[in-house]
Amino acid sequence: MNKKEKIVHPYIPNSVPEIKAKMLEEIGVKDIETLYEDIPESLRFKKEMNLPEPFPSEYALKRHIEQILSKNQTCQENLSFLGGDCWQHYVPAICDEINQRSEFLTAYAGEPYEDHGRFQTLFEYASMMGELLDMDVVNVPTYDWGQAASTSIRMAGRITGRTEILISETISPDRLSIIKNYCRPTIEINLVQYDSKTGKLDLEDLKEKISSKTAGVYFENPSYLGCIEDQGKVISEIAHSHRTLSLVGTDPISLGVLIPPSNYGADIVCGDIQALGMHMQFGGGLAGFIATRDEEKFVMEYPSRLFGITSTTVKGEHGFGDVTYDRTSFHDRIESKEFIGTTTALWGITAGVYLALAGPQGMQELGQIIMQKSQYAMKRLFDINGIKIPFEQSSHFKEFVVDFNNTNKSVKEINKSLLENSIFGGKDISGEFPELQNCAVYCITEIHTKEDIDCLILTLEEILS
Repeated sequence: MNKKEKIVHPYIPNSVPEIKAKMLEEIGVKDIETLYEDIPESLRFKKEMNLPEPFPSEYALKRHIEQILSKNQTCQENLSFLGGDCWQHYVPAICDEINQRSEFLTAYAGEPYEDHGRFQTLFEYASMMGELLDMDVVNVPTYDWGQAASTSIRMAGRITGRTEILISETISPDRLSIIKNYCRPTIEINLVQYDSKTGKLDLEDLKEKISSKTAGVYFENPSYLGCIEDQGKVISEIAHSHRTLSLVGTDPISLGVLIPPSNYGADIVCGDIQALGMHMQFGGGLAGFIATRDEEKFVMEYPSRLFGITSTTVKGEHGFGDVTYDRTSFHDRIESKEFIGTTTALWGITAGVYLALAGPQGMQELGQIIMQKSQYAMKRLFDINGIKIPFEQSSHFKEFVVDFNNTNKSVKEINKSLLENSIFGGKDISGEFPELQNCAVYCITEIHTKEDIDCLILTLEEILS
């Protein structure tokens, strides 16, 4: 029986054997393995990869991919109440219209040097974010909140010359994992407990753990569990009494109704702008921000780009460009204090459009609507037999924990039943917080109508009856 002939895949460049042989001859290499000789033998995969048969025709490949994608369940055909750091907010059409313009939507990192309009849009974004945060300096967005928090922590370490960071236990476990990976071994990470009744930071535990080696205290407001941390001023005072920096992670969309962290002593503020005009995407709609006061000790520790405004050689005209570019890893990739690669500048432009469209009054009204709707949802859920709302002594913005322990059903079972009714239930946090077994984080935003919330309640009542 003849050996099956291998297919030359049309979508892998230069995969034709004759072309590969010619390329090897051109560079003076007899065998492809020679190019991999620096890779230890123990790490090399010598077997045939278990891949499905390729689709030689474009049409067949397109049909195959569409069949896979058709299995997806999205928020277009389902109601979503998923919490946990990625939220379904309304995205005005103009946000998509602007960020898809050719001046901004580039293949890599947004570097059309002949286009100075992009610099101005990012300056405007930073200015509006600075106003929202009541801070002077805001960076061009970095990868996500995890990156922004990690960089904020490393900045604190460099500024203070210390090697420890205290972090509230109510942080997102995913974000904590990023921080540990990014900051160790330079920074030692230690956790501060939270009050089981309120969900807020345990001040006594903070006082016991803070020391002369602590560079900063990092907490989030609202927290991953949805609680509003109204002890921010006290936490910052404890930190400052030890010459330690106060670092706060926040959801910027909450600042229409909550005072900005700078007003209760935060030295560095970070977070994610996903809520400001970005669709939920699997890993693609996130962008982290960092903000500080306009002080040299802070500004010179930013590894990311900062855009400012300056006069030009033409009298009366102004231009926009990098501030202290030589401190960035783009300028010096070897000796820089920290490496930042591709930015998410496009999402900064998008957030700028969103903030300009909403304005101060719009952000305030938006925050009020979200809080009103989330309070209504919490009250309706609390009335369902067997359901509890932990941390009810605290205020919440848009997320809150729901306890299903007394329903005789697991969160997984409940979410499966909800999905059968075209509803995404809350995020199961049983594996993330052992003390919150069979609990889920629910999220309510401006997109949820009273009818949507009532539909969730009625469906849960049927499932749990």
